[in-house]
Amino acid sequence: MLFAVALVAGMGLVPPLGSPSPSFQLSAADGVRVYAQAYETADAKAPTILLFHQAGSGKSEYATIAPRLNQLGFNALAIDQRSGGDLFQPPNETVLNLGRSTKYEEVVPDMEAALIWAEKIHPGSKVYLWGSSYSASLVFLLAAKHPKEISAVIAFSPAEYLADKNAVHRAAAKVHVPVFIDSAPQEIAASRSIFDAIPSKLKTQYKPRAGVHGSSTLRVDRDPAGSELNWNAVTRFLRSLPR
Repeated sequence: MLFAVALVAGMGLVPPLGSPSPSFQLSAADGVRVYAQAYETADAKAPTILLFHQAGSGKSEYATIAPRLNQLGFNALAIDQRSGGDLFQPPNETVLNLGRSTKYEEVVPDMEAALIWAEKIHPGSKVYLWGSSYSASLVFLLAAKHPKEISAVIAFSPAEYLADKNAVHRAAAKVHVPVFIDSAPQEIAASRSIFDAIPSKLKTQYKPRAGVHGSSTLRVDRDPAGSELNWNAVTRFLRSLPR
């Protein structure tokens, strides 16, 4: 499947800027089929942002977000993690195929499958991790586990959502790449604790006046009062990164 995607891209048969590819499957290390959609620019060497969703959600969370990332010059991949649901439509295909939604910790192989995809389809390009709610916590675990492969971390509403209530702080303490953290106003204190644990000198915590939980804060349908201000903050961060 990865070869097929690469072949299509190589032939120039990519969707228009901001349009998702048809849904395709990645294979996690434990054999779970992970459904995904790619949002590609004309520049195959541009940084690739791996988009991970919140609880009860799926790749459709990024239907209005990924096209804007394309406009900013980034390739993107959104996946349906095995912990999710139908918060956005269409619903999570990985969960539907698996027949159940799993614990948050079990999602890491899905995220690693996305990382492998990025390395194969965009070899040599920088890879950024982007998480929402529980996956905003898991991106720190993934970045700590794969320090050479990850060039930046973007986390919307991270907290200690996992069974091990110090896992995110321990992982954050090992992350030396640039980090951006955003959250709803009532979540700023929880996010600050994780932010303070990060040793990177290039880190930003945006403290919004208006916002909602997770990456949904960038969706005008979910956050009409604060979406544009949150977009301005994450855009400044993304543009500050070396390409």
